[in-house]
Amino acid sequence: MKIILRQDLDNLGSIGDVVEVKNGYARNYLIPRQYAYYASDAAVKRIQFERKQYDKRQEELKGDAEKLAAKLAEQQVSIPMKVGEEGKLFGAVTGQAIAEQLELLGHKIDRRDIIIDEPIKSLGVFSVKVKLHKDIIAPLKVWVISED
Repeated sequence: MKIILRQDLDNLGSIGDVVEVKNGYARNYLIPRQYAYYASDAAVKRIQFERKQYDKRQEELKGDAEKLAAKLAEQQVSIPMKVGEEGKLFGAVTGQAIAEQLELLGHKIDRRDIIIDEPIKSLGVFSVKVKLHKDIIAPLKVWVISED
């Protein structure tokens, strides 16, 4: 069955793409959740209008993300953790802990958008990445300090 996507979907395509999927997948999942339209001339015209609105909204979001990226590049976050012998942490610093500290600073960022390359399991200064938009990733300096 041919459908036109209304949203970007991983492993399927992006908004406005005409793709071929199995009938059940289209009827039972994509169309009821309004992820796609049945491919028709009217749907093509409708998706062109939606695409213009989508692109305009994405530009606004990208501009906001760039402003936030500039703010985050200048900020530093301190995470107090329990420390054992030789400066080793009990556990590791998680995206959730960083997100909570950022929220205290006034930035609402989802924990899943915080990218920690290697687990943080010791005291010190670390650099993590914050995904603000599909094209914008901001650096953030994280200080891991002792609770004592």
